[in-house]
Amino acid sequence: MKCSRLNTLLASAAMLACPLAGFAQTDLERFERQLEQIHRDNQRAIDDAISPLQRTTLDFGGWYTISFMAIDDAAQKTHQLVQHDLGGYARLNFEDVHEFFVRGVLTYRDFKTGDAFDRHGDDLIGPKLERATYRFDLQRAMSVYGDKDIKGNVVFQGGRQLVHWANGLTLSQDIDGAVVQLSYYPFSVELLGGLLRDSVTDLDPYRTNFTDDSRRSFFGAMVSAQINPRHTVFAYGLLQDDNNNDPVREDIINGDGVTTRFGYDSHYIGIGARGNLTDRLLYSVEGVYQGGKTYSSGFLGNPNEGPITVVDPTRDEIHAWALDARLDYYFSDENQTRLTAELVVASGDGDRSYHGTSSYGGNKPGTSDRGFNGFGMTNTGLAFAPSVSNLVLIRGGISTTPFPNVSFVRNLQVGSDLLVFNKLVSGGPINENTADSTYLGTEADFYANWRITSDLALSMRYGVFLPGRALSHAPGGYGSDPRHFFYSGLTLSF
Repeated sequence: MKCSRLNTLLASAAMLACPLAGFAQTDLERFERQLEQIHRDNQRAIDDAISPLQRTTLDFGGWYTISFMAIDDAAQKTHQLVQHDLGGYARLNFEDVHEFFVRGVLTYRDFKTGDAFDRHGDDLIGPKLERATYRFDLQRAMSVYGDKDIKGNVVFQGGRQLVHWANGLTLSQDIDGAVVQLSYYPFSVELLGGLLRDSVTDLDPYRTNFTDDSRRSFFGAMVSAQINPRHTVFAYGLLQDDNNNDPVREDIINGDGVTTRFGYDSHYIGIGARGNLTDRLLYSVEGVYQGGKTYSSGFLGNPNEGPITVVDPTRDEIHAWALDARLDYYFSDENQTRLTAELVVASGDGDRSYHGTSSYGGNKPGTSDRGFNGFGMTNTGLAFAPSVSNLVLIRGGISTTPFPNVSFVRNLQVGSDLLVFNKLVSGGPINENTADSTYLGTEADFYANWRITSDLALSMRYGVFLPGRALSHAPGGYGSDPRHFFYSGLTLSF
């Protein structure tokens, strides 16, 4: 229930001022991504707490959360926020055949004076609908109402829902639409059609209204096969269509008028596998090729480094790729200790002018865009939290419950991650100014989740990022001072 306050923050931003003012819009984009990563962790706790019981007729409840955050942006300014969330949910279930679920939240946020990432400081947001779904299970219906068992199954779920494919490299978003799962052992097919929820932050931080008006449609299919009890392989295709209504913006850079056109239409073809290498060692791997069409930059050069050359944008091909591989080892101890290792690699483009994921300062006209841009969500750290584009990330982590036999702290889980960031293409940009070097920096993250009682829970996160040469030596950059991220939230359920 702690996550609801974070989901609401994702709708909190409005357009900032000039895009060259210290990457202000990119700071806002990173802020949204940092909160979304915490939101995903906490959402799992909410879903577990309100999971349906078989034959439940009606289940409902609510929560109140107070949270505090202190976040350093790229310019070393610390932003402080206190937030209050009041949320509720209801679930109506008929024999596990038909299920209706709705969840919403009302939020009041209070930034310290001058600390807001946009023009809003103290603000009341909502009430906001986070989830609203209807689910139908054909196999269960045949068993309950027809007294018949069938081998395959069809499961339909429609409404506002989180769609997470594979490792989350390509797709992990809130979608207003429908998901149909068809299964007949050992095969399964998942069909998707819908629209990105319009209050989700868009991948292009220089597009007008990018934080609260993102109109993109998704259509895709994923086919999986369980080749033996330990291993499942999968392949998918996903089409993303840009339906945004703001295709052009005009800027004055170094005295020159620059036209930027927007329109990022992409498709993805992915393959992968997941399963058990041993009884305690789990793996998952996902690789994806990205194609499509994008608009190039309206200027060449980096405006932080000197004069630019104004050019006419062109409609260019996308040829990009990405890989995510992960191992999890579960110990047999009563502490439920787990070790994690993950590698994320995403292609970059050395001829992008200024920015890694935007049409503004993006691809050089008349060339292929080789910078990967997906709609997924992977753990890229708390403090740095870069986009998965032109990135090589190595992450190692550990989590445990240190006091399983002490009643008061039996439900305390602690953990830590160590992350090392590099650019794949040294001369290619990311979402802030960098030098022609690969090493971006190192980060250490720490977290604690403590269910104090059945109705009271505490969550804490802290991350510190140490910039590497690519950032500390960047022209117009902000040096090598550490960046910090701190979050704490206390939730009362009722």
